Formats: sequence, structure tokens, C-alpha cells
Amino acid sequence: MNFLEPWRLLTLIGVFILLLAYLVLQGRRKVYAARLASAELLDSIVPQRPGWRRHVSTAIYLLALSALCVGFAQPTRVVRVPRERATVIVAIDVSLSMEADDVDPTRLRAAQDAANRFIDELPPTLNVGIVSFAGSASVLVPPTTDRAAAHRAIDNLRLAESTAIGEAIFTSLDALLNGPADAEGNLPPARIVLLSDGVTTVGRSDGAAAQAASDAQIPVSTIAFGTPDGIIIYDDPETEFVESDPIPVPVGGESLQAIARITEGTFFSAASLEELDAVYENIGSAIGFEDVDREITDWFVGGSLVLLALASGLSLLWFQRTV
Repeated sequence: MNFLEPWRLLTLIGVFILLLAYLVLQGRRKVYAARLASAELLDSIVPQRPGWRRHVSTAIYLLALSALCVGFAQPTRVVRVPRERATVIVAIDVSLSMEADDVDPTRLRAAQDAANRFIDELPPTLNVGIVSFAGSASVLVPPTTDRAAAHRAIDNLRLAESTAIGEAIFTSLDALLNGPADAEGNLPPARIVLLSDGVTTVGRSDGAAAQAASDAQIPVSTIAFGTPDGIIIYDDPETEFVESDPIPVPVGGESLQAIARITEGTFFSAASLEELDAVYENIGSAIGFEDVDREITDWFVGGSLVLLALASGLSLLWFQRTV
């Protein structure tokens, strides 16, 4: 908890002084009673039974004053609120290795399901764009708040040859830099979320793309999706591979880690649909929401009023007077 006017907490010194004064007066009260009465009459002059009640009422009263002093300092707490403006590009690898079934039902199908849930969980005011990449990269949906268009693009992803991670980042950057700006011409905060299971085989290098994203101050969060045991089996008579020739396609990761590090993004790895959902949830929380300080003075003012009413009620009930 923070305070907008922390110096006002000095008023708590006054409450502490009142507490000390009360304790001193209670001590003197017992001394005076002992001087005026014999030991046999002390119990009748200074009754012990209601003493704790008197202390309870005073304690509640002092607690109420303390709450008022804290409220006077304008306390705040951190709350998570949806971002009003931001743009996210979801880039999905559709290279042939995404056909591997080491993730049920396949890497691509699991990635599609998780991406659809991811964009649904983002605040509706955020712009979302969809980029697919294999041997080249394409903007399927430019940044928009139209979630239905994003879902259609994700559901219609098709596999293709090769992997061009660098091209995917460059294409995503172009989409972001040409995206919707505010009335003053300023682009909203942006991020690229890139999922792949391999390494770049064609196109511009990952390093050049990462540096371009870094220069544009756009973080790239990368997800390495798949397991080391992935294989694909070609069953296409037009290729040199036949069904009996399984091709290992272990998931990559080192290049994706480097991209995230250079762009000040975050690297994740996922080996199942459940893990991918958790990754997207983590990313969505960071992208879609922000921490802001919200003043909670009314909490302390309301609490102090309740405490004052309680102290007065108990005092009237027990002693037929207010505190």
C-alpha cells in the first residue's frame, strides 16, 4: 500500500499521545482509589468487572481515529485493469513440422485452439492481428478489434514448406507500424507473440529481425512449441519421402530465446496444449492488463465511521454514555 500524501501519517502521533495519556490516567485512577479506601473497600470503589469493557470502548475509539489518520494520507493499492489501447500480433508457424502429433492432436491444431482462446481472453479494446509464416510470412488479419476475423484466420491456417521466423517478425513489425493510431497520430503500445516449433531455414535472419524489433521498441514474446520426440511422415507420391520414412522434427528453442532476449520480450516453452494455454494466459495477463494505483481513502473513512459507531454503541450499552 502506498500513500499520495504520506506526510499526513504524522497525525498518528496525536493518536499515540492520546493512548499514552489514557494509560497514565488509568494508572493514576488506581493510585487515587487506593489512597482513599482501605483494602477491604477497594473492590467496591474501583470495580474490576466493567474495567475491560471501558478499555474495549476506548481501544475501538482510538482504532477509529487511527483509520481516519491513515485515510487522511490518501492510501492507494495496486489493481489490475484492462488496457484501453494496445496492439498484439499473433504470429503462428505453419511449416510442415507443425503436422507432428507429439502434441495431441497435432502441433498446429493445438496451436490454433490455444490461440483462439488467447485472443478471446484479451480485453475487447485491444487490437489483434494475425500473421502466419512458413517459407514466407503473410498478414492474414491486420490489427483490429474484430475477433471473428481473427478466429476465421486462425481456423483456416494451412501448412507449407520451410520456416522463416525472421520474415515473420519483419512482417509483424510492418503491420504494427502501419496500424491504427490515436487522434494525435501516436501508435499504441505493441507486442508480437510468435509461436514456432523450429528454426529459420529461409529468409532474413532472426538476428536482423530481432534488432529491428528492438529498434522499434516492440518486444517479441516467443513460444517454442513441441517436444524433442516429434516426427512427421510424408505420404505424398510427388515427394522423395514415403510413409515408411519418418522425419524427426524436434522442437527448437535457442534462436527463439535469443529473439526474446534482444527485444526484451519473454521466452516460453510448451510441450502440450495445457502448457500452451498456461503460456498464453501468462502473456495475456501481461499484455491485456496493467497495474495502476487506485485510491482507497473511502475504505478507511468508512471503516472509521463503523468503528466510531461501535465504540459509541458499546459505551451507551455498558455505561449509559458515549465515549
